[in-house]
Amino acid sequence: MRVLLASIALGAFAAAAVAQQPQKPAAATSNGWVPPGTKGSPITGELFHAQVLLDSAGFSAGVIDGRKGTSLTQAIKGFQEAKGLQATGKLDGPTRQALLQQNRQSTVYVKLAADDVSGPFVYPFPKKPEDQAKLQFLGYRNMLEKLAERYHTTPGTIVALNGPDKRIGEGQTLRLPNVVPQSRDYAGANEKQAQLLNMLNVDGNEPKGDFIVVDKSDGTLKVYASGGASSAQTSDSDSKSSKDSKSKGSSPSVPSGTLVAQFPVTTGSSHDPLPLGTWKVTTYSFLPPFNYQPDLFWDVADDKAEQKLPPGPNGPVGVAWLDLTKEHYGIHGTNEPQTIQHTESHGCLRLTNWDVMRLSRIMKPGFAAYFVA
Repeated sequence: MRVLLASIALGAFAAAAVAQQPQKPAAATSNGWVPPGTKGSPITGELFHAQVLLDSAGFSAGVIDGRKGTSLTQAIKGFQEAKGLQATGKLDGPTRQALLQQNRQSTVYVKLAADDVSGPFVYPFPKKPEDQAKLQFLGYRNMLEKLAERYHTTPGTIVALNGPDKRIGEGQTLRLPNVVPQSRDYAGANEKQAQLLNMLNVDGNEPKGDFIVVDKSDGTLKVYASGGASSAQTSDSDSKSSKDSKSKGSSPSVPSGTLVAQFPVTTGSSHDPLPLGTWKVTTYSFLPPFNYQPDLFWDVADDKAEQKLPPGPNGPVGVAWLDLTKEHYGIHGTNEPQTIQHTESHGCLRLTNWDVMRLSRIMKPGFAAYFVA
């Protein structure tokens, strides 16, 4: 089955593709799309390439879309800290030079295989939990949504890279963010975990971490290897956060370590704040079902019936649940990757599906998790 990108994208995307070098302005086509690198593109090529390189280096900026934002700024800061550079959050000369050492282009042309575009798909996707509970699997809505998640981006960005008249389907070739892993050797992973790592383009070769630090003040989950001089409290906002947390007596003492990876994270809300303290992540569950319990959700009436929701990437916890020793809390994926760091959660820690799978590859169950303000 082959269809036009525009026919399954949400709305009309009059967007342009990314180019490594600026090009001369070109006239828009009849559908409003302009060629890569031309004036009028909603995507900034330099930022797009930086997001790809940061993602490859283990310092995720969330969805790759070529746009400014706090997730990109924090990713740059994390990368700079890990490389011993001044942590400005800006793409300065030394940072660009360090990123470009990967020798990775920003995009790659992919001839779509069955793994890229096969279902089962769920469309229209039911909004109510009681209707979701009737399904066997909470899958993607369509080929474009699945492909966007596999390449760490959004449906709109894929349309921007290729134009709305480009066809999608098995055998078609599309230009996509270059997050193709160098290794798909997932030795040590169980079968379900390995399938998800492969589907979400997570590299088999990842650094090994010993503990994580989740910082409420900047919305990051940082992974550390034991030893070294770095710690969680090194950012510009930490002095104020440290004073506030000390007055409450709630933030834990964090050991020193070497920063090896960082991900943007949603950490709760005013109703269900991040539970500051030291916890452990004990077990992993991949493609878990979800017990929908209204009494645990502040924005849902308690008289609503409980539901057992089926597994799937579009379920409330996405593709993975990493269980915390804090009851009812876990680190999990999401069905809305573009909202990470921008919306509230019900207390748990929410990552993009590809980032939570990467975290499961970096860390072994039983690791310590320090939650600080």
